[in-house]
Amino acid sequence: MKRRDFLKVAPAASLAFTMNGLPISTYAEHPLLALLAKQTAATGRVMVLIQLNGGNDGLNMVIPLDKYSELSNARSNILIPQNAVLALNDTTLTGLHPAMTGIRDMYNNGWANITQGVSYPNPNFSHFRATDIWMSGSDSNQYVDSGWLGRYLDNKYPNFPNGYPNSTMPDPLAIQIGSGVSTVVQGSNVSLGMAISSVSSFYNIINNYVDPAPATQAGHELTFIRYVIQQTQTYNAVIQNAANKATNVSTLYPTGNSLADQLKIVARLVAGGLQTPVYIVSMGSFDTHSAQTDSTDHTIGSHANLLKQLSDAVYAFYDDLTKLGYFQYVAAMTVSEFGRRIASNASGGTDHGSAAPVMVFGSEVNPGLLGSNPVLPANATVNDNVPMQNDYRQIYAAVLADWFQLPQTDVDSILMKNYTALPIFKNPNNIKNTVTGGSNEILDQNYPNPFIDNTTIRFNSDGGDVSIKIYDATGRLVRTIADKQFDKGPHEITITRDGMTPGIYFCRLINGRNKSTKQMTVAN
Repeated sequence: MKRRDFLKVAPAASLAFTMNGLPISTYAEHPLLALLAKQTAATGRVMVLIQLNGGNDGLNMVIPLDKYSELSNARSNILIPQNAVLALNDTTLTGLHPAMTGIRDMYNNGWANITQGVSYPNPNFSHFRATDIWMSGSDSNQYVDSGWLGRYLDNKYPNFPNGYPNSTMPDPLAIQIGSGVSTVVQGSNVSLGMAISSVSSFYNIINNYVDPAPATQAGHELTFIRYVIQQTQTYNAVIQNAANKATNVSTLYPTGNSLADQLKIVARLVAGGLQTPVYIVSMGSFDTHSAQTDSTDHTIGSHANLLKQLSDAVYAFYDDLTKLGYFQYVAAMTVSEFGRRIASNASGGTDHGSAAPVMVFGSEVNPGLLGSNPVLPANATVNDNVPMQNDYRQIYAAVLADWFQLPQTDVDSILMKNYTALPIFKNPNNIKNTVTGGSNEILDQNYPNPFIDNTTIRFNSDGGDVSIKIYDATGRLVRTIADKQFDKGPHEITITRDGMTPGIYFCRLINGRNKSTKQMTVAN
């Protein structure tokens, strides 16, 4: 086997480092992760991926109340009673599963964004293949052996893993909590997953020394494995040091909740000062083909238990981050390989489907719903799927461009084509202009807001090209307000309603590396 091929398939070393009883995997030096780490060092921003393994039933999580008669026809044996659905602010058309009181509260307090109908063209319904597509950021007919967070200028560091960690990059660049190694940060040539073991060969690492391997055909590969094991031992000390600097302060973490246990560790490491930009946590058992609900009470059962675990864990996590003073730096998003079918099956469950909602949490998200409730047939068959509204890579584009502040050229390279970022985040890069006589915000809130006939948009320009566009709640471009050069300083533009129907819209400004998005409302 060639070394290049071996590195692609080499498994992570055995785990010996645990925290609160959970194994921790780290991901090592990679150009994109290094770039994200620099952004995190500058901005403090962290993204937590919450994998809902198995394929989550979005129609049982985010319930379209205006389609309740269609749901009754399609899934009467599992349907949540309408009077039990949790109400959301600013909408009477959509609610949450009754087990999700924590996320309901976060949504109503402006800390949750829900994007409807997330999928991709020609979806795949195999767990393994669909997961691979979501983790790689690829099309359904495209086979890519790298992850969307691990695909950026691999050839710039051809000597990896030699020389890492070092003084400029001492921290792990991504951390997965729990067993297994996700492919989301797989590079095109090297497996970036590494395991943390006890600190015992630190000087071998810093002296670039590896115990010699036997002179066999696989000796070179064995040497590489030994080097990786030694390298992870340094990260062991880094993580232990960070963990010793902080303690969890929230009293809301539930017991017997594996996701809460994982997020509890993330909060502690973030507060301990790690510059790690990406954390990966997961929970399973969403493959609910049978007995999805209790046969006599549809508000309880296996799926309800999973949604309660998710909701309670995320709510406690952000309570902890708030008390620790790091809430504004951490966003979290749910991902699942697919949704479920519209119609339930005879076993009281749901089968593999296509589109489902994605939730993004944090104080810096644009709160509310992106997209509309799915269009459902009056009498759905077992073959009917929730239609796609938004491509999952539009969410990835928002994470990369707006949260991690990467240039658009890098985002396009990572996602292998251009995807319009959905307006998920409020003020994507928090770069403030200090203009005499004006606001220091890139983009001020339009005034009045809500508005009926006209409103004024105030903004600051650093000079050069300024793009101001308005998108509706589905992410569709409605109007281009400006796309021209402005002198440096404060400016304002008054716009008329001009055919915009009542509802929620997003005003997005781009001026060089400055980006900002504000939510605006057209009233009746």
